[in-house]
Amino acid sequence: MQRTEVGEVEEYFSPTQKGSSAMPHKKNPITCERVCGLARVLRGNAQAELESVALWHERDISHSSVERIIVPDSTILLDYMLHKTIDIVDKLVVRPEAMLKNLELTRGKIFSQRVLLALIDKGLSRQEAYDIVQRCAMSLRDDGPDFKQIVSNNDEVRRYLTADESEECFDLKYHLKYVDRIFKKVGI
Repeated sequence: MQRTEVGEVEEYFSPTQKGSSAMPHKKNPITCERVCGLARVLRGNAQAELESVALWHERDISHSSVERIIVPDSTILLDYMLHKTIDIVDKLVVRPEAMLKNLELTRGKIFSQRVLLALIDKGLSRQEAYDIVQRCAMSLRDDGPDFKQIVSNNDEVRRYLTADESEECFDLKYHLKYVDRIFKKVGI
């Protein structure tokens, strides 16, 4: 989401920070990359411990040599990763305008599932509804009407959905209706 062509969110980038060595315009998410890389180390430590499970039955102590390394290393590493992740989230730069712009690049096709489900709710089989919506989506051209207009003008769709029901399928708020509940659940 931080890629130059997407630009929806980005890790904090200080005024004195350097970006990519080959592409000066690029802001590398260095801390995210670090946490992601360290997650591989943590998974590797978990694998080492999983291989020790079979030894418990034998009362073999060879697992203890592994645990002497991976237990302290993993807990210290996880603590570090959590602190870095908290810092990333606290300073995260969020660009809702870029998100909306990127959504609009689809010219409404992202709402095809809502149209599909609305038609199914009206009694069409999934396959019938899918075929109608797919034909609408595939008829979308760069220089023509957007997906919403195509759906609104489609005789097959209008046979099942009123203008208001069709319009409702294109309401972005539907997809965001649980955001506040989710944030409350995770304590944000």
